[in-house]
Amino acid sequence: MTRTLRTLTVPLDGESTPGGLPSYLVRDDVLCWTRREAGLVGFGEVARFTATGPERFLEADIWWRHLVIEADITDHVECPGTGPVAFGSFAFSKVSAHESRLIVPEIVVGLRDGRTWLTQIRADDGELTEEGALAALNGWLEASGPAAPGSSAPGSSAPTASRGTPAASRGDVPAEAGTAVGRSETATLQTGSLSEEDWMTAVAAGVAEIRTGRLEKLVLARDVVATVPDGVNAAEVLRELAVRYRECWTYGVDGLVGATPEMLIQVEGRTAQARVLAGTLDRRDAVGEAGLPLDYAERVLAGSEKQRHEHEIAIQSLTTQLAPFSEAMNAHSEPFILELPNVWHLASDVKAELTEVEGHVPTCLALINALHPTAAVCGTPTQVAGALIRKLEHLDRGPYAGPVGWLDAAGNGEWGIALRGAVIESPNTVRLYAGCGIVEGSHPEAELAETWAKFRPMLESLGIGS
Repeated sequence: MTRTLRTLTVPLDGESTPGGLPSYLVRDDVLCWTRREAGLVGFGEVARFTATGPERFLEADIWWRHLVIEADITDHVECPGTGPVAFGSFAFSKVSAHESRLIVPEIVVGLRDGRTWLTQIRADDGELTEEGALAALNGWLEASGPAAPGSSAPGSSAPTASRGTPAASRGDVPAEAGTAVGRSETATLQTGSLSEEDWMTAVAAGVAEIRTGRLEKLVLARDVVATVPDGVNAAEVLRELAVRYRECWTYGVDGLVGATPEMLIQVEGRTAQARVLAGTLDRRDAVGEAGLPLDYAERVLAGSEKQRHEHEIAIQSLTTQLAPFSEAMNAHSEPFILELPNVWHLASDVKAELTEVEGHVPTCLALINALHPTAAVCGTPTQVAGALIRKLEHLDRGPYAGPVGWLDAAGNGEWGIALRGAVIESPNTVRLYAGCGIVEGSHPEAELAETWAKFRPMLESLGIGS
């Protein structure tokens, strides 16, 4: 039985971290949710919840609400992400053996809208003070091992609260986004559950099922396993992703690492937002094309009936499921081109004002329970697509394409879909995942090539390929 939580949140001097939150990504066990140098980073663990099965989101929601309603909270900052928070990762499938989890860290550093803060969370009777919180943070950083390239040594000087005390920098993130740190020349890559040929056969079988009219869209994933003899440095991977993919949400939870471009649901007060992606173009396809690259992407993606159809299915999937929880909703009438270092996507942002359901505004996890899995990661109709995925993929996705993110005691939270990511399975091995939306016009060879484009962020961050 978890004891009552006690938390203290104090402002930090933002000048102590000129590199933003990626400067704190110095431990392989760090909990991480960052975008454009802002977000949350956590250290340690004071409480954990795990579950499997179809009720995993609601069970986690009940656990969290009971935990925070009894918590003793002192919050001198009071914005989304302050006070007690939990980082979470959930299995994609309701039948997966993989344990979904919420983790409450001991120390959280947050950065939002130019404000930086530090939260200490305790489940014992120890005293909570600003000085103690700073000492605890510095203790985690001091124990992080060798400094990141370009960093001051962890623990060389503690960050300080924003009450005038000088503070040393935790160091900048790697300066050159195009250079992988600690690149290993001996890393190897092997196919996972299915060979490339077998996976393309599965895609063809999926297209055949779609042509029968049983479903409109199917998302098929595949895995590859990277072996890194020098050892997998999770902190290094996260820093690389945070620098290269600033427009994505870089996440790290219990060995699940990645940088997702897709927001399943973000809740702040009564406002919910989502970013839906469907339709992908490898940027390498534009090499040698005349004119501006974005013009090429607009022509190929927005001008493609197949890509537009796939995108419309994904939007309808989200808005239909979100509607019962909303009193007002709007979405882009036309998708926009999201430009990432490896690919372009057709993207749409959806915004909704939440309404009360049974007397209260729905929580993040209640919304996730209704929204997941969307057509963007499963297909439509959901039940038909899910059953076909289990038949064709020969793969337990684990946390891949499941919700990943954080929530606080006030009901705020950010939950992305765990895409462009991997699971660190041992000190030397990482399992990478990528998937594609399959519709009637899909071609197996093109879908296979798309998976390699989607593997690229993780491969590059591991120092494999270019």
